[in-house]
Amino acid sequence: MGGHSVATYKELKAQLAELESQAAAIRQQEYDAVLADIRAKVAEFGYTEREIFGSRRGRPRHSPDALPAKYRDPATGATWSGRGRAPNWIKDAKNRDKFLILE
Repeated sequence: MGGHSVATYKELKAQLAELESQAAAIRQQEYDAVLADIRAKVAEFGYTEREIFGSRRGRPRHSPDALPAKYRDPATGATWSGRGRAPNWIKDAKNRDKFLILE
């Protein structure tokens, strides 16, 4: 075969899992840095929630955005209110308590 080694499916899946893990870690670092930057700018310039997000009056009552986040995925920072369809990252969890946001 000319000396080219073709990775097996299992090897590629392992590489993919490793890349996903690295990507999640980097995303979390960037997430934290961006959040800190946003908070600093909000504090510096005194933006209000309404100025940033606009009026929320036109939103339907049961919009997921209107509910406070109850769970957070530690790998990605994604949140879920606990209402409606569970996202994939928590759907199969036997104990959801480890995802609870304790604030």
